[in-house]
Amino acid sequence: MASNGNRNGNGTIKGTIKPLASSNIKSSSCKSRFPPSSNHSQGSALRRTSSASSATAAGGDGVPGRVRVAVRLRPRNAEELIADADFADCVELQSELKRLKLRKNNWDSETYEFDEVLTEFASQKRVYEVVAKPVVESVLDGYNGTVMAYGQTGTGKTFTLGRLGEEDTSARGIMVRSMEEILVNVSPETDSVSVSYLQLYMETIQDLLDPTNDNISIVEDPKTGDVSLPGASHVEIRDEQSFLELLKLGEAHRIAANTKLNTESSRSHAILMVHVKRSVLGAEDAIPSETDKSSHFVKPPKTLVRKSKLVLVDLAGSERVHKSGSEGHMLEEAKSINLSLSALGKCINALAENSAHVPVRDSKLTRLLRDSFGGTARTSLIVTIGPSPRHRGETASTILFGQRAMKVENMLRIKEEFDYKSLARRLEIQLDKLIAENERQQKAFDDEVERINLEAQNRVSEVERNFTDALEKERLKCQMEYMGSVKKLEEKMIENQRKHGCDGFEKDKCNGERPGFSIAEDVADVKKLLEKEIHMRKEAEEEVIKFKSQLGQCTDSGAGEVAEILKLQKALEDEVHQKKKLEEEIIILRSQMLQLTFEADQMRRCLGRGGSGNAYNGLDSPMPQVRDSLNGHKTPVSALFEQVGLQKILALLESEDANVRIHAVKVVANLAAEEANQERIVEAGGLTSLLMLLRSNEDETVRRVAAGAIANLAMNEANQELIMVQGGVSLLSITASDAEDPQTLRMVAGAIANLCGNDKLQATLRSEGGIKALLGMVRCGHPDVLSQVARGIANFAKCESRASTNGVKSGRSLLIDDGALPWIVQNANNDAAPIRRHLELALCHLAQHEVNAKDMISGGALWELVRISRDCSREDIRNLACRTLSSSPVFRAEMRRLRIEL
Repeated sequence: MASNGNRNGNGTIKGTIKPLASSNIKSSSCKSRFPPSSNHSQGSALRRTSSASSATAAGGDGVPGRVRVAVRLRPRNAEELIADADFADCVELQSELKRLKLRKNNWDSETYEFDEVLTEFASQKRVYEVVAKPVVESVLDGYNGTVMAYGQTGTGKTFTLGRLGEEDTSARGIMVRSMEEILVNVSPETDSVSVSYLQLYMETIQDLLDPTNDNISIVEDPKTGDVSLPGASHVEIRDEQSFLELLKLGEAHRIAANTKLNTESSRSHAILMVHVKRSVLGAEDAIPSETDKSSHFVKPPKTLVRKSKLVLVDLAGSERVHKSGSEGHMLEEAKSINLSLSALGKCINALAENSAHVPVRDSKLTRLLRDSFGGTARTSLIVTIGPSPRHRGETASTILFGQRAMKVENMLRIKEEFDYKSLARRLEIQLDKLIAENERQQKAFDDEVERINLEAQNRVSEVERNFTDALEKERLKCQMEYMGSVKKLEEKMIENQRKHGCDGFEKDKCNGERPGFSIAEDVADVKKLLEKEIHMRKEAEEEVIKFKSQLGQCTDSGAGEVAEILKLQKALEDEVHQKKKLEEEIIILRSQMLQLTFEADQMRRCLGRGGSGNAYNGLDSPMPQVRDSLNGHKTPVSALFEQVGLQKILALLESEDANVRIHAVKVVANLAAEEANQERIVEAGGLTSLLMLLRSNEDETVRRVAAGAIANLAMNEANQELIMVQGGVSLLSITASDAEDPQTLRMVAGAIANLCGNDKLQATLRSEGGIKALLGMVRCGHPDVLSQVARGIANFAKCESRASTNGVKSGRSLLIDDGALPWIVQNANNDAAPIRRHLELALCHLAQHEVNAKDMISGGALWELVRISRDCSREDIRNLACRTLSSSPVFRAEMRRLRIEL
């Protein structure tokens, strides 16, 4: 690393450092008259008002902020002290007024104002706090940031940015100090910091951490404009020491040379990229229950991920060849450096003057710095100058560059996204806890119901047993008393008869009297005994009645127990119903988890894919994005199968609850995106259920997702025949005519386009209105819908061409019969690459069959075929068009008539 002590002084300045806040500056003169900068509290408030700025940035409006520019003067070195001993410095600094005077001669000078003016005595710490610290704080808040050094060779750019300061920590440059502050403010558990160290040498980007990687490409996102270098090394940083070792390694590979202006002149632009990823918790949310207003399920706080990038650029010095003495290869290096710096100056001039065209693509340096000037990053520029009057021209050019840069406006935005994986993990943990708690409560309830049933049965049995025993004892007692009374009566009657019979006979004999009086008394006694027995019997009957009453009461008590059992059974049925609802809610939650995982991976895939176009594929479908996003995440799908089951998911498609039905069809669509699940879905009747939804459901979301699921299933040839047999083409055609939503039409067009790629189904597809439906959807005008329509036409034309070549088909193309040719010709040169690619291929396939040639000529397709053979970006399609035109006698004759040459 160039660490020449002549690049900067070592003086220190005491006092409070006041960073500048961003302000909206517009001026037409190179001599700036900018208002004084705001104080530190205002700048900090702008940077640290995270809630307001984050909301604004997330909403897409952004926070305006111009490029901040500071100028730093290098002290005279030994050579200049000797050579310029009799001359005054060409630069006079007024740091308290933030002004700089550039002398033309002893009596004439020009005055310039900057955001900061740093004298030759300014310390490295002051330079960092004035220039880089506001940018680093913005990066920690989620914004992109850039710090760049610009100036003549030997004025101290590398000293200002890249000085390691291992022996003297006060000499540390902006790179080391920036990383120190970032590491202090990030959390090792939730945040991550990684760096890439590159050099731009002779218009080639080289990796300083991996010298073998010497031709890194630049990729620009067409939607966001973000610039990325996918081939560069990314090294995760945990501590300051590892970062210093990394800088040493990179500096050892950086190209430097000895010139007249600097003994260690950098011959390349060095770019250090620091990628910061920070996690921020969002607000909590709740899912209300259906039965009451209380919440059974509470979503965990949403974890937001803020991704920001700090770019530190040490530009190679601008130089004049006659002053630096560059020759041979060094001369070529100097030319390359000056060309890239010239391109950067042109871009800044265009931005400062609000020009309609900014020549960003003239140099790889300007492409790398696209976000730093006129983009979404907070940018600080430090221009370094020398005091020597010998280099007054270079000093004036550097100052004017800084003045123009101060006019450039950036729109700062936070790059913020949901941490879907973390949210899914938290939802899964909470779901497992709810399932376990529900199982525990269900087990406790079942045990309690069983205990109450057993206790009630025991009580009823005991009451019945006691009543039976008491009744039997009373019956035996009454029987014994009755038999005893009868026995006593019989004995008494026998004894009386025997007694009265002997005595009466003797008296009668002696006295001559009859025994009538004694017999009457005995009869009276017997009557009394009978009356007594009847009375006792009545009492026994009353006792029996009393016991029967007690038995009735016991029976009523048993009936109460039975009623209680019935009540418990009713409560048990209610719990079973509630459990069924909970199971449905669990399925909904799992489907939401699956949707979150899918959306996160789809977003990553879109960001990773960038703006590059995809090659044509006959089975290109609107749903492979879902399939690709699920390839690396089979765990949620398999878990859903194991815990819920496919039959239950398909049963929910007929649920009366609209939300349950929507979530269920989304789950089936996501499962259908994976080829391993398609056969199981079809075997379980999923295809039939999806077609029924398409036929009967009025909800636009359900129809859209069902059409997407059918499009996924239609990628399998066996499923295509099933869809045709079950009337799927007619249903898709009806849906295409009724729907207005572009996404629904995109899914329907994708499904029909997949069916168009099957040779066996073309006649049936056309007879059931598939081609008419496909052409009818062009009314939408949405590029995604038109792309799927074009893909279907290309698939159909390819199958027709293959059938004609094999002798299976003869006669004019069915596409021409259905009136598709005018639309194909009209859109064959469409601005959207997918539409143009598919229709160019369709025209080539139609032209391969001689019977279509006359219709294509009259319809204007010949001119498109000639254009394709000359200008098509795809070499295979271009060659196919050339072969087709050359092999067709009709086309050749028409081209000779029109004097067209290939």
